[in-house]
Amino acid sequence: MKKFLSGLVLGFAAIALMQCNKIGNPVIYTPPATDTVVYTLSNDDFANPERGFYHVAETYVSNYESLDVNQMKQWRTQEKPGGGNYQFYSTLVFRNTILDGFTSNELTQDVLDNIKNDFTAARDAGVKLIIRFCYTITAKSGACPEGFICPKYGDAPKDIVLQHISQLKPLLQENSDVIACMQMGFIGTWGENYYSDYFGDPSSNGKGKLTDKNWSDKNEVLKALLDALPQSRMIQVRTPQMKQRYVYGVDAPTSSPALTDANSFDGSDAARIGFHNDCFLSSPNDYGTYDDYGNSSSPRTDAYTILHAYAAADGKYTVVGGETCDDTYSPENNCETSGKAQTEMANLHYSFLNSEYNNDVNNDWQDEGCMDAIKKNLGYRFVLRDGVFPKEPVKAGTQLSFNLDIENAGYASPYNARPVQLIMRNKTTQQEFVYDIETDIRKWFSGLFTLSVKVVMDNDMPTGSYALFLNMPDAADNLSQRPEYSIRLANENVWEDATGYNSLKKTISIN
Repeated sequence: MKKFLSGLVLGFAAIALMQCNKIGNPVIYTPPATDTVVYTLSNDDFANPERGFYHVAETYVSNYESLDVNQMKQWRTQEKPGGGNYQFYSTLVFRNTILDGFTSNELTQDVLDNIKNDFTAARDAGVKLIIRFCYTITAKSGACPEGFICPKYGDAPKDIVLQHISQLKPLLQENSDVIACMQMGFIGTWGENYYSDYFGDPSSNGKGKLTDKNWSDKNEVLKALLDALPQSRMIQVRTPQMKQRYVYGVDAPTSSPALTDANSFDGSDAARIGFHNDCFLSSPNDYGTYDDYGNSSSPRTDAYTILHAYAAADGKYTVVGGETCDDTYSPENNCETSGKAQTEMANLHYSFLNSEYNNDVNNDWQDEGCMDAIKKNLGYRFVLRDGVFPKEPVKAGTQLSFNLDIENAGYASPYNARPVQLIMRNKTTQQEFVYDIETDIRKWFSGLFTLSVKVVMDNDMPTGSYALFLNMPDAADNLSQRPEYSIRLANENVWEDATGYNSLKKTISIN
């Protein structure tokens, strides 16, 4: 019995010792081995879709000059603009169509056919269009307060404008793949919604402000345009207050809130309205861009501080661009440090600018040494910093995970949605497997961020070595296989001209 009890005690002691061992020496988790790839920054300028300096192609419908495919292909290569002392790559064409002769009647089929052919030409050339329609670009001088421009201005009444938008709607819907964005246009000289015979004249030629009815009529046109375009495309308005008065009503205060992360890119009207400033850094308030134009019960006043802050906050989530127009606002419109040109573009999230007007301003940027930075940083500019990948082979049918550290060195994120894909190419057979990465490229804002890639590979993926690529093609099916519509990373030796893929400089073994 003593021997039995003694053995029992020893057994319990041994068990207790084993348990203590487990507690005192837990099993340590060893993470999978990884490889880190560090990428080399490229300082080159190159073409990238939906951003940068644009070329202007203006036409009167009474003497229609169709877009030239070869000319637009040439614009994609590095060349000088008219009156410019700098060279640039252009993937955007500003197409201003002047509907002269149609201020009182519907558009003819010939006009509609010509517009349709322009979309086809842009597609063939590998570019996208910033489109605007207006009725006059002529400033008729005379004995009026403004002097250089006097009424009647020559735009069209609301019923005609709405009729023309209705006629254009099928073309806009069918050709949205090559529409980068649309500018509101239609109202006033140059389509800038200012000098107008029918929608209010806030200049000294008119009432010096806008009434409730003026705002209501403008809002009706903007609503028609938003409905005419697919939900995937944005419309630019000329001033920040035009958006406020559309979203919040004709008596909305200038303190009305901007978009936030919570309501951006949700397809709502508010999320689809951006800005085109056609007098960028031209005066203390950019020639009225940041004015409060009043309404029936309030006067016009300067509201630079609050509307500039609103535009900066809202522009983070919408399309922003425009043109310079006057070089007298100097040194403010110069390069840093005497001026603030790049700072202003970054704060307001500029994606594009006119290359042809006003080159008194643009040429200064070349002479002063900041043009190279502006050319590269308008819109987005994505730079791979490093990637952390699994080192050991990965089994087909399981999840492949890795991280990419990316910097958007540009002033803005992309304003149109597009897929982000992982391409896995078998190095022996060249067979490719394509996986969508869960991310919204429109939220790749300026600065550093980490893209976490997690994809479940096909069960039947053949064993072998696979080269990895990042692909950011156009969202339109008919453009998604065209490399000129894919986004190129600003890194050395990653871009594949033939495919539009960006090599991640990493091979993964699949077993």
